[in-house]
Amino acid sequence: MSRPNIIYLHTHDTGRHIEPYGAPIRTPRLQQFAEESVVFRNAHSVAPTCSPSRAGLLTGQWAHTAGMLGLAHRGHRLRDYGRHLVHTLHRHGYTSALAGVQHEATGADAATKIIGYHERLPVDQALAPARRDAAVNYLRRDHDRPFFLSIGLQETHTMPSTGWLFGHPGTDDRWNAPAPTMPDTMITRRDMASFQAAALQVDQTLGAVLDTLQEQGLAENTIVLVTTDHGLAMPGMKCTLGAAGTGVMMMLRGPGLPAGLAVDSLVSQVDVFPTLCALLDLESPSWLQGRSLLPALAGRPVRDETFAEITYHVAYQPQRAIRTDRWLYVRSFDDWDRPRLPNVDASPSKKLWIDAGWAEQQTPTVRLHDLTLDPHELRNLADCPTAAATRADLDRRLESWMTETDDPLLRGPVPPPAGFPPEPPGARSLR
Repeated sequence: MSRPNIIYLHTHDTGRHIEPYGAPIRTPRLQQFAEESVVFRNAHSVAPTCSPSRAGLLTGQWAHTAGMLGLAHRGHRLRDYGRHLVHTLHRHGYTSALAGVQHEATGADAATKIIGYHERLPVDQALAPARRDAAVNYLRRDHDRPFFLSIGLQETHTMPSTGWLFGHPGTDDRWNAPAPTMPDTMITRRDMASFQAAALQVDQTLGAVLDTLQEQGLAENTIVLVTTDHGLAMPGMKCTLGAAGTGVMMMLRGPGLPAGLAVDSLVSQVDVFPTLCALLDLESPSWLQGRSLLPALAGRPVRDETFAEITYHVAYQPQRAIRTDRWLYVRSFDDWDRPRLPNVDASPSKKLWIDAGWAEQQTPTVRLHDLTLDPHELRNLADCPTAAATRADLDRRLESWMTETDDPLLRGPVPPPAGFPPEPPGARSLR
């Protein structure tokens, strides 16, 4: 039997807000898939912003090492596109195709001319049905080589130009829960009703892909990875370094992998590339900074800590974080102590917070949370005398990681790419 095919189905801004992670969102095919897969319950992105997160997963490097300090469409790039996963797969006989979005490079031909996919499948619109059809048509072809198919959904990103916040009409908002950070109001429920409709499109896309794999006799020899880039596009979630920002769904099904296994140990998306190398019996490239997750399937922890970062989104936000099983430590590298409003997507929920005085709320430049006694990361212990030794230890470990990975923040403020000035952090933008 040839090496297994690989499907990488990725969404925008979903976090863990789906049924298998206990969210009040019905996603029956994702639930069924979880019961057939390894489900990583404590997986985190390397960054709670789109391009840096994807860069970490697809190069197996921390975002700043990979060179992706902000959004690709705002001038940021990988240092070396030859380190993208597709090139390692190509060297071992794989062909590759993209259906839908990628966020590692910008331009009409970026997927093939810059990143290096063999093929970008024709898709005539941004919403999931068109991308679903492109993926299904690709799977129904004759394949004489193993393939890597990236299926990039715009859902569950905000898409207000469609008339609905998340691109799809919501159901009756009386019966929806608000986003986890938001108060329960008609406004916040209505936003999440549209999110639920978008999540259902993700669910239906996965279902169509899995059904086609079965129909074509490919299911038994295909690895399927389902994940997202970071948390929901809601205040206090996306572009924050707590679990609501970096926590991601991550589920993996494939030949030889156990079904329905929930892995609770701490893992990072930087670990995906080396895990695929281990599953495919490929020599890991020398640049990888992640670790294979296969030991975690046998109950052995893979890492004592993981890291996450923000440098740019729309505004400059230089922050770094270390997370352990017990602690979260977040440090800012500037003295801005208010919310960076431009870095939060526009929504009625965001406006609700702004109208309530969110812009004037003080935000700490250092945060320390005990994740056992404070799992929702609400009580900041950074200035608590009894936590001083823990803070010092985590700060030392964070700085050591930054030094080892040549983090540019250690040399001072990071300039933006030429021609892409950031928005002021205090701008009242409702982007």
